[in-house]
Amino acid sequence: MKNGRWDNSSFLIFHSSLSEASAFTFAIPFASPSFILVVKFDTLSIVIPVYNEARTIHQILDLLRELKLVNNIGKEIILVNDCSTDASVETIRAYAARYPDMGLRLLEHDVNKGKGAALHTGIREATGDYVIIQDADLEYDPEEYNLLIKPVLKGFADVVFGSRFMGGNPHRVLFFWHSIGNAWLTFLSNMCTDLNLTDMETCYKMFRRDIIQSLKLEENRFGFEPEVTAKVARVKDARIYEVGISYYGRTYAEGKKIGWRDGFRAIYCILKYGLLGQ
Repeated sequence: MKNGRWDNSSFLIFHSSLSEASAFTFAIPFASPSFILVVKFDTLSIVIPVYNEARTIHQILDLLRELKLVNNIGKEIILVNDCSTDASVETIRAYAARYPDMGLRLLEHDVNKGKGAALHTGIREATGDYVIIQDADLEYDPEEYNLLIKPVLKGFADVVFGSRFMGGNPHRVLFFWHSIGNAWLTFLSNMCTDLNLTDMETCYKMFRRDIIQSLKLEENRFGFEPEVTAKVARVKDARIYEVGISYYGRTYAEGKKIGWRDGFRAIYCILKYGLLGQ
């Protein structure tokens, strides 16, 4: 830095020449003029747990089909049917036949195991450079993947959480006690992990694939969120970021599934995986 300004010798230069589709170059302030960092991000794996989502699954797939990721990053879409009892599977198969170029991958559980178990299956099968979680309903907007991708492409982040409680994006006004519960669970999680997240329970979590696949995940239901947060917080040198996202929440009449029992399970998981480090 000279006279309060960054000169050319004070910048990190980032360049990717992996392919024309994913090439990018940029600079950020840094002390050394000679450090080169390559960020490999050709494909994003999108893992979607599905349980009785026949009413909305085609709509989320429409959004994913139309989605354009920055730098022409490719999409690997993995749907895990957790033994749905409605027409979810038939709807997905019909959609895949109609749009074969999407390359949809449908995995199935023979018995209902829970959202966490479906995520374990999808994460295990992912092959992209990064992995993101997407619910099969319409509470989250896939267009905002690009917000989570940005700190990765800038060379800052290995894991990115999308927070419903920061930034100026739309947020449906719903349940007061749910918002208090979310805030309290995030606070307790932060105490145990020494992070400063604003939304531990968010669906939108994006991970470098080698990081998420290295974790031994155990929770089969909604305990996935506090467990994965606690375990990724202990990954050596993992850089965790948070960006603001929108939230179009559902009521229980519209299909929301999480309940008060899951809140108590979340507390147990925070203490087990965060405080006790299991």
